[in-house]
Amino acid sequence: MAWWKAWIEQEGVTVKSSSHFNPDPDAETLYKAMKGIGVGSQLLSHQAAAFTFPSSTLTSVSPWGGHSRCIPAGTNEQAIIDVLTKRSNAQRQQIAKSFKAQFGKDLTETLKSELSGKFERLIVALMYLPYRYEAKELHDAMKGLGTKEGVIIEILASRTKNQLQEIMKAYEEDYGSSLEEDIQADTSGYLERILVCLLQGSRDDVSSFVDPGLALQDAQDLYAAGEKIRGTDEMKFITILCTRSATHLLRVFEEYEKIANKSIEDSINSETHGSLEEAMLTVVKCTRNLHSYFAERLYYAMKGAGTRDGTLIRNIVSRSEIDLNLIKCHFKKMYGKTLSSMIMEDTSGDYKNALLSLVGSDP
Repeated sequence: MAWWKAWIEQEGVTVKSSSHFNPDPDAETLYKAMKGIGVGSQLLSHQAAAFTFPSSTLTSVSPWGGHSRCIPAGTNEQAIIDVLTKRSNAQRQQIAKSFKAQFGKDLTETLKSELSGKFERLIVALMYLPYRYEAKELHDAMKGLGTKEGVIIEILASRTKNQLQEIMKAYEEDYGSSLEEDIQADTSGYLERILVCLLQGSRDDVSSFVDPGLALQDAQDLYAAGEKIRGTDEMKFITILCTRSATHLLRVFEEYEKIANKSIEDSINSETHGSLEEAMLTVVKCTRNLHSYFAERLYYAMKGAGTRDGTLIRNIVSRSEIDLNLIKCHFKKMYGKTLSSMIMEDTSGDYKNALLSLVGSDP
């Protein structure tokens, strides 16, 4: 399914709003799940009074004689998973407000202090508002030494114009700079040009109308800009790929194959290289089928030695309330195994359990 259609598919959601939702008990569950909270002076509060301690609980000598009960140390990670992976993002925001109102602490900061590693990264990602999370991912991709071009390409090529506008707004609010200017400062050449073009959201036309004559002309122009000449007119490729609607581009790809006797993907592979090649191919993949594109991203995040945890977390979190069920179906068709089975093979512990909870049952 083309990228611009995939955003309206309700059956794709794996994480839905919890029915009979009440943020207050959820906030209290999280409060009790984290170590270092509810001890000392808090022990006599109404929150601590709600605890029931088994006879095996550790005791300490009281200055008043005898023994006093102490809350066991340690964080109940499963309780955190059960709450945060089974609530929608909007509900998580309400839980965070209740947590601060009841206990005077910022939930996200408390989670950061209590958790660690990949599990912390995943749980904290769930607490961001969607556009702020994607703005953070883009900011992190550009800060420090080196640029993670793949992250920038993935987000800019797969989002609609309205979504890109919200991401740009969140980016400027959170980091005090323009996303477009930061991309221009951090990239160069034709890669910079295609990323800036994608950021404009000019492909966002959901009309099913296609002008066959213009599609044929675009196909001929692409052929003339690549296969027909020595060298490549990269700007012609960039202009057509970044400014035409998805329905139009699908027709262009058909006409191109008739003219060139090869797919547009094969021509891009032979005419370009590096990050520019990746960006162009990503536009084509997202135009042809967005769910297949994300299935591929998830597969290669886990295939081979090591795991690209950033890619795995970002795509599961960001797609869980949009189309992850549909991505799972394409994953199984494309690779002959389920997404959850690969997660089980490639990850472990609370991190694995949280991912599996977000992914849901197998198709």
